[in-house]
Amino acid sequence: MAHSSMDVELETKEIDVARLQSSRIYAEEVPYVPKVEMPIKQNLFKEITAASKEMFFPDDPLREFKGQPGSKKFMLGLQSIFPIIEWGRNYNLIKLKGDLIAGLTIASLSIPQGIGYAKLANLSPQYGLYSSFTPPLVYAFLGSSRDIAIGPVAVVSLLMGTMLRSVIDPIANPAEYTRLAFTATFFAGITQAALGFFRLGFLIDFLSHATIIGYMGGAAITIGLQQLKGFLGIVNFTPNGDIVSVMTSVFVAAPHGWSWQNILIGASFLIFLLITKYIGKKYKKLFWVSAIAPFTSLVLATFFVYITHAQQNGVQTVSNIQKGINPLSANQLYFTGTYLVSGIRIGVVAGMIALTESIAIGRTFASVNDYQLDGNKEMMSLGVMNLIGSVTSCYVTTGSFSRTAVNYMAGCKTAASNIVMAIIVLLVLELITPVFAYTPNAVISAIIISAVLSLIDIKAAVQIWKTDKFDFLACLGAFIGTVFDSVEIGLLIAVIISFAKILLPFTRPQTAILGNIPTTTVYRDIQQYPEATKVPGVLIVRVDSAIYFSNSNYVRERILRWLTDEDTQLNAKNLPRIQFLIIEMSPVVDIDTSGIHSMEELNRSLQKKKVNLVMANPGPKVMEKLHTSKFTDLIGDENIFLTVKDAVKKCAPLMLEEA
Repeated sequence: MAHSSMDVELETKEIDVARLQSSRIYAEEVPYVPKVEMPIKQNLFKEITAASKEMFFPDDPLREFKGQPGSKKFMLGLQSIFPIIEWGRNYNLIKLKGDLIAGLTIASLSIPQGIGYAKLANLSPQYGLYSSFTPPLVYAFLGSSRDIAIGPVAVVSLLMGTMLRSVIDPIANPAEYTRLAFTATFFAGITQAALGFFRLGFLIDFLSHATIIGYMGGAAITIGLQQLKGFLGIVNFTPNGDIVSVMTSVFVAAPHGWSWQNILIGASFLIFLLITKYIGKKYKKLFWVSAIAPFTSLVLATFFVYITHAQQNGVQTVSNIQKGINPLSANQLYFTGTYLVSGIRIGVVAGMIALTESIAIGRTFASVNDYQLDGNKEMMSLGVMNLIGSVTSCYVTTGSFSRTAVNYMAGCKTAASNIVMAIIVLLVLELITPVFAYTPNAVISAIIISAVLSLIDIKAAVQIWKTDKFDFLACLGAFIGTVFDSVEIGLLIAVIISFAKILLPFTRPQTAILGNIPTTTVYRDIQQYPEATKVPGVLIVRVDSAIYFSNSNYVRERILRWLTDEDTQLNAKNLPRIQFLIIEMSPVVDIDTSGIHSMEELNRSLQKKKVNLVMANPGPKVMEKLHTSKFTDLIGDENIFLTVKDAVKKCAPLMLEEA
């Protein structure tokens, strides 16, 4: 019995070994080639829901509320609306010290800049101070950035001044002009809040970094040129902002209109401001020197004019600034009449530019300090801030890069530094505004010129030129449009070029011929890897974009041109013609019906040339659409492979065996 049992065991083992050997032989003779799997079918509602969630809620803003009791959800909701509740609970004396110092420092910068930027917007100087009081207070309660310093900024002030002046003359009709400014601010707030509420923040990303660099640089030069009026003491100055009009006005006034007293004051303080700025950059610990320099210049220049009565000897000074806090302005907004449409148009444009600047600044400093900034929440905060500002005699405000940098370097810990700044501005409005009647325009011009110089980023422009020539053209176009025409035209050029840059890859996507990297099974672009070799009888093409109606014909024609050119070269060398066309589909994330129709036409053209169409690694969305449209039946499932290597195995077995 034992003997027979051993025989059975031996026979069983022999059978297993035979099976294993046969399976190995089969595996060697017929290698397993994995196929592209069909994705799990989802219903239309789930697809639309998933796509909408990814577009509007990629950060899953309600994730913190999941699984929480009702009371906790209520507190989280309050914290979401008023971030001050969250950071206020952990506030202490150490944070207060940092915020106090930072607030005092940025206040010394915001007061002279507020006066100067109001003049850029063709508004009375007090509106610059009003806009440095109410909006920072509101932002401190609603804003999610702990670093941003809120107030008027140069580019938005110039933009508003230019666009408002094209509708109403600020000199002939100052009251109506101011009302339109408040109306534009109201609709800027509506625009910003709506973008945040409907989670459309991605729209501001349509302005590329390169166009913003060019636009900001052009705006800085335009702002600086406009300050020549106060710097040189010119009375009759052009209202236009383009460089030709400004320089013409300057040189026409040269024989009689330049005032040496104003030039002396302006040049002296500009040199002082530039020296302090250099010291602040070179010695980081002395940043406060450049931060307080504008306010110091303001005080010294005002005191000098007061004791010398220089205003009676040709020195132009700031007009009287109304004393007291912001008066209410809700009854001054235009909700009917001819100016309503202009207010909406100016508000939307100014609101978008203000958002772009503030979000960019907030993200920069959030990255430095390692915390997350919710862009949509920030937009709502800025929108509500400008809505409240519009009914309290403010014009469009946003985050200022120069003041935010000073705020950060001064050691701010929370948004409370904005509250400190607002309190200082309040004291100035209540106590010392009459003194500004002795402030010379030349020193305000010097302060603005020194401030906007930082907007000209030559190093970034050079880097853009080295990295991407098309990006540089976008940068240059926005710059030239702003300097030689107006900030509106510069902005329009920036938007057009940005959209062109977005559309170009979709309308004319890049395609490449792939070759085999020696001693590997990797296939790469032969332009990038010259050592890559083509597979005899096979043309491998990669399409680096989704295939939509906008580019489907181009893709088909480009592939056929590749094929024609390749066949021409092979015929000239008496080499075998192309028999297989493999399209590497990995970068093709989607395809529409026009794209599928174009592929069908491509297949028909290839059949006439006796060339087989093969596809490698189509993605799930593409594979599902190809299958639904019966295109997979047209070329055959056996001609769709998981990788280029598998496709080449099928198409060029002789070459692989020799290799």
